[in-house]
Amino acid sequence: MALRNAAVAAGGQWVDPDDGIRYPSGEVHAWERGRNETVCGLSLSRSRLARFPHVSWADVQPESGRHAEEVQEVCRRCRAALGGRRDERGWTRTNPRP
Repeated sequence: MALRNAAVAAGGQWVDPDDGIRYPSGEVHAWERGRNETVCGLSLSRSRLARFPHVSWADVQPESGRHAEEVQEVCRRCRAALGGRRDERGWTRTNPRP
């Protein structure tokens, strides 16, 4: 399953005092718009996760720092499903055989 533009579902929310927009907090999961479950298989209603269709998955990563102020944990299964190592440098041979 290749998701290019996953949104966010989270256990909590906070409201930015400057612009009044709500953002995710607590544990965050990747969520595909139009589905009723996260990428890792959790049901949104049973898990009591709030949907954030205006926040992309890349914006809640701690490395980005964009909307990740209140994020405490990123689901490792969702991160792996969306290619968490995509930005990291791959394996290279440093001393090839002759």
